Amino acid sequence: MNETEALRMTLSDVAALAQVQRPVVSMWRQRSAGSAHPFPEPAAIEGGRELFDADHIAAWLAATRRGNNPEAANDVAAFARMPGTAAGSAQRNTLDALTALLTLKTLTGKALAQLGPAELLDIADECDPDDLFLYSELEAAGTSLASTAAFADRLVDSAYNAAAAFEQLLAARFRAGLREHADTALTDPAVGLVAAAAVELAATLGGNPVFADSTRGGSDLLMGVVHASGESAPVTFLTADDDGGAGRLVRRRLRVHGVDGGQIRVDANGEFSVRGAVVHVAQYPSPGEPGMDASQILSAVEHLALQMDDQQRAVIIAPARVLCDLPLAAGAAGLRSGLLRTGRVRAIVRLPQGLLRSKPREAQALWILGPSFAEVPIAERWTMVADLSTRALAEDVSQDLISDIVASMGDRATIRAHSFRFARLVQTRLLLASRKSLVAAPSHGFTPSSSGAEAALRVEKLVRMLQTGGPQQSAEVAVLPGDPNAKAQPTSVQELIAAGNLKYIKGNRLEDADLAPRGGTRVLGPAELIHPHTAPSRHLSLLDFAASNPSGRLTEPGDVVFCTSPRPAALVDTQGGSAVVFPARVLRIDAGDPGGLLPDVVVADINSLPAADKSWRQWRLRSTPDAQRKNLGEWLAQLQHEQQEARERLGRLEELATLITDGVAGGSLTLTDPSSKLAEPQTEGTQ
Repeated sequence: MNETEALRMTLSDVAALAQVQRPVVSMWRQRSAGSAHPFPEPAAIEGGRELFDADHIAAWLAATRRGNNPEAANDVAAFARMPGTAAGSAQRNTLDALTALLTLKTLTGKALAQLGPAELLDIADECDPDDLFLYSELEAAGTSLASTAAFADRLVDSAYNAAAAFEQLLAARFRAGLREHADTALTDPAVGLVAAAAVELAATLGGNPVFADSTRGGSDLLMGVVHASGESAPVTFLTADDDGGAGRLVRRRLRVHGVDGGQIRVDANGEFSVRGAVVHVAQYPSPGEPGMDASQILSAVEHLALQMDDQQRAVIIAPARVLCDLPLAAGAAGLRSGLLRTGRVRAIVRLPQGLLRSKPREAQALWILGPSFAEVPIAERWTMVADLSTRALAEDVSQDLISDIVASMGDRATIRAHSFRFARLVQTRLLLASRKSLVAAPSHGFTPSSSGAEAALRVEKLVRMLQTGGPQQSAEVAVLPGDPNAKAQPTSVQELIAAGNLKYIKGNRLEDADLAPRGGTRVLGPAELIHPHTAPSRHLSLLDFAASNPSGRLTEPGDVVFCTSPRPAALVDTQGGSAVVFPARVLRIDAGDPGGLLPDVVVADINSLPAADKSWRQWRLRSTPDAQRKNLGEWLAQLQHEQQEARERLGRLEELATLITDGVAGGSLTLTDPSSKLAEPQTEGTQ
C-alpha cells in the first residue's frame, strides 16, 4: 500500500475503534513503552496532531487483546481517517467522493478497487447521466479517485454492506470535525420521536405513505422514517431539488438504502408546492442552512403551511426559543402569530434539553400541522399544547405523546373522546393574547379545578386538632372558599425577569478553605438548601469575601436562594446579609412591583418541582392577590415560627430519650416512680 492509500488514525479514533475512553489509549501508550508490544509510533504529524497507521494499530490491539472490540481488525477501516486527505475542505471533498463511491457500488454491485479512474467515471455517467447525486463528486476526486475507491471497498468489508458503511461515515462526522454536517444533528430519541409521529400521521391518511422534506440537506429525519416504517408498505420520499452539497448527499443516502424518491421544486424565495396526501417532516435550522435565525425559520414554516391542504400533515422540530418560548423579536413574533391564526398548528410540544448534539442545553420543540377546520369560527379554534421539558423521551413517554398528537388532528368530538396524558387544549385566541410561553397558556376549561370548599374544611379541622391537647396553642385562622373562576395562572421565571418583577443574581465562587463553622457572614449553598435544618453552619469572614469576590453581593432580607442540583431546592433568607456560594443563586423580588410574588410561595413552588427539572428559567411561579399578600405573609411567618419551636421541642425530646436509654442501659441512671418520691424520707443535710 502506498502512502496515499495508507489509513491513518488519531488517538481519539483508536479509542472509538477499541470502544474505550480517550484517556485509556494514552495510558496504554505509556505503560506499553519498553514492553514486548510497544504502542505503534506515529506515522505522520498533521496540524500538530499525531496520526498512526491504522493497520499497525489493529495488529497491536489483536496482539495485546486490549479494548472491548474483538472485531477491531475487521472494523478498523470504519474508524480510520480517509486516505490522502487533510483537514478542512479536502476532508469534506473526500467524504463526498466516498459516499458517491458507496452509492455507485450499491447501484452496480461491482468491486471498485479493480476499476481505474476512467472506468469509474464512465460507470458513474451511466448511473447518473443528469449529474443529480454522484458524478461531480467522483470527477472532483481527481488523482485520488483510485485510492478512495480502494478505501470504499475496505469500508464495505468492515461494515458488511454499503448502506451500513455509508451510515458509519455519517456517524464519523463528529470525530472528523465536519461542522456543516454535525451542527444540526439530532440525537436518536429526537429522530425516533419525529419519525414515529410522522408514520402514525401517515397511517391516518390511507394509501401508500408519502413523506416530504423540503429543507436543504435534511436526511436524518427521512432515514428515521425509513426505519420506523419497516417493510409494511411501499414508501415514497420527496426531497428538495437543492443542488448544493447537502442536497446531493441526501439523494445519495436515499439511493444507497434503496429508497424511492422524487424532487420538490423549491424556488429562490423558498416557496414550493406538493399535491396529495403527504406528511412533511422538517428540522430547522436545516443541515444545508445551519445559520438560520428565528425569522428565517418561521418564514420557512410559513411557506410549508401556506401550500398545505387538509389532506396534508407536518411534523416540525426546531428550537423551543423560536416555536414556543418568550421573548421573541417583534418581526419573528408577528410571523409566529400569523402562523397560529391559520389554524393549521394543531399541536405545540416543548421537548427536553439534550436533543441537539452540538447544543445539548438548547431545548427543542415540535409543531404539528394539520387541517385548519375552516368551518370552526376563528374565536373557537383550539390548539393542543404540552410541556415535556422535564421528561426523558422514554418509550412510554414517546408513545403516549404520539397518541396525543394523532388525537389532536381530530374535530372537537374526537378530541373530547381521547384521554390526553401530556397535552391540554387551549383556545388559539388565548395563545395569541398570552404574554407567556405558548405551552404554558391557560387551559380552556377541559381540566376540572380543585374544590376550595374541601380545602377550607380541611384547614378548619387541622386548626382544631392543633389547638387541642398540645403543649402549645396555635392561633386560630379563618378561611373561606375562593372564587373558582378567579384563579391566576403561574408565570415562568423568565417572563417575570423580563417584566422586572424578579431579578436574578449569580452565586459567588468561594474556596472551601476560607469557610469556617462559626464567625463572620453566613454562607448558603446547595447543602443548606437541600438540608436546611440539619446542614452544618458555614461562615466566611467579610474581609475574605471582599478579597476573593470584589464584585460579589450579599443577600437582602426576603431573597429567595435556590439551586438546581442535585434537585431543585430553595429557602427564604429572612435576615439577609448571607454569601451565596455557586451553584446556588438568588431570585430577588422587586419591592415596588412584586407582580403578586411572595417569597414563601416561590420557595414552595420550587421545592415541589420534580428532581429532574433543571430548567430554572422555565419554572412556573404562582402569584398571590394583592389583597391577600400581607395576610398570607404574616400567617406563614407565624406558622414557620411554630414549626421551628416544634423542631426544637422534638430535638429536646430526642436528646432526653437518648440520655435515659443510654443511662439506664449503662447503669449510670436508675428509673424511679415519680409518685413514690413524696413518701421518701428527706436525705441528710436538709432541714
